[in-house]
Amino acid sequence: MTPIDALLLGILEGLTEFLPVSSTGHLILLGERLGAESEAAKTLEIVIQLGAVLAVVVYYRQVLLDLLRGLVKRDAAALRLTLALGIAFLPAAGVGLVLHKVIKEKLFWGGPVAGALVVGGVLMIGVEAFRKRRGDPGLDGTEHVTPKRAFVIGLAQCFALWPGASRSMTSIVGGQLTGLSTKTAADFSFLLAIPTLGAATVFDLLKNGDALFAMEGGATALVIGLVVSFVVALAVIAVFLRYLRRFGLAPFGVYRILLGLVVLAAYFMGAV
Repeated sequence: MTPIDALLLGILEGLTEFLPVSSTGHLILLGERLGAESEAAKTLEIVIQLGAVLAVVVYYRQVLLDLLRGLVKRDAAALRLTLALGIAFLPAAGVGLVLHKVIKEKLFWGGPVAGALVVGGVLMIGVEAFRKRRGDPGLDGTEHVTPKRAFVIGLAQCFALWPGASRSMTSIVGGQLTGLSTKTAADFSFLLAIPTLGAATVFDLLKNGDALFAMEGGATALVIGLVVSFVVALAVIAVFLRYLRRFGLAPFGVYRILLGLVVLAAYFMGAV
């Protein structure tokens, strides 16, 4: 793992973590092209997500500070949002804990990623078309994330354990289907990334950190990947939220379908 490899992975992670296109899927595809397919490389692809998590903490720092103050004062809104985040976090955490090894062994390659990209893209376009036909923009504001809605979002996020599905896509679409506006679903999805991605990265680092640091250039690659993904993700969050208000998710659905079909065609023709 060279510093240039780590730089490319960090840029790609920062660009795609909060876009509904699957950062893990993109990292797996890039890792295959770089020849970085060892257990240590797969661990790096997961752990550098921590840089994106820190970007969320910085971007939503005021929201998080207000949430902490509210919890200290036992404010009803703060308690409700914290409960919603906990409920949404638990399903994927439980399933991921059980299936973690199987997922990394069986699904961390281009074929499953491409299939998930296509299916997710079709789903995104279909949900956007359905909402537009109904003329219902959804409820605006995280105060509308009830425990029931949070549980549905948490169940939807379980599908993101399949590389290529996208954590942000599944949680945003899950939020949309419960009646939330796209912007509110995205805000909640980004806040949910803190416990979800934080737990996933810490778990994988504790489990496979030795292999990562034993890899030649592993420690340097980790530092570069974390720093770069943090900087890029911080810029992407603000731009993506503004973009969502104007264009919605459908354009990302088209991109996912095209990329997935290209990857599937490459495998079919033996070009990969």
